[in-house]
Amino acid sequence: MDQTAVLLVEDDERISEPLIRVLRTEQFDVLHVAAGQPALDAVHAGRPALVLLDLTLPDIDGLDVCRRLRADHPDLPIIMLTARAEEMDVIVGLGAGADDYVAKPFRLAELVARIRARLRVAQHASAVAPSGPLSGAGIELDPASRRCFVAADDGPIEIELTSKEFDLLEFLMRRAGTTLKRDDIMSEVWDENWWGSTRTLDTHVSTLRKKILDRTVQDRDGTRGRIPIRAGGIDLRTRCIGGLTCAVASSSRRLPSSSSSWPSCWLRSSS
Repeated sequence: MDQTAVLLVEDDERISEPLIRVLRTEQFDVLHVAAGQPALDAVHAGRPALVLLDLTLPDIDGLDVCRRLRADHPDLPIIMLTARAEEMDVIVGLGAGADDYVAKPFRLAELVARIRARLRVAQHASAVAPSGPLSGAGIELDPASRRCFVAADDGPIEIELTSKEFDLLEFLMRRAGTTLKRDDIMSEVWDENWWGSTRTLDTHVSTLRKKILDRTVQDRDGTRGRIPIRAGGIDLRTRCIGGLTCAVASSSRRLPSSSSSWPSCWLRSSS
């Protein structure tokens, strides 16, 4: 796969033309399409290194294009370009499978930096040989196949994760029982030169919690437990049997004694 190949999906020539010029100046090989179906066809014909995807397309909604690309290519880097900049729009976009979300109008230099950052992360991930499966708190994660399963009453349920959600969950599960700094996670899971807000970490944790904990999660002994992963400033104490216990902490404070007082970004199962 050509690591300079970028697919630009954008129907507004006022945006696409200057962006194509800049990307080609930066030595990227750019293929431009102006609609969703041609984008799907182009990826099917020859996978690019990265996709720049507008959300407002004339034929298929960009979110649907993103979901279909992600279903067929779990590790394909996708950056959304959109005028929808509200927090809920970002959450929906990342939930649809995007690795990054850039609001219009954007600075071309920043976008190029984000593209290079995403490509570095993708190249690093492909160069590292996956290790054996990980398990804890009712979660089974297989880095080799990049599949995630959650224990339930009627057997394991597979959970569809985006590339970045999988990377984040794997990073946390490999460090179960430790306290991690927000900046360290951003550096390892995203990129050491990440330009955006670290709020994207909160968004990904929130999405993971919804995807995983909408299911019935059980511990190994059959009792329901909690999966406490937090993106905030609090030190975590173990709260599930053999479970996943990672905290993202900038300070050490006492853990609330009541689960009702836990911040909403804790990953936890129903009691």
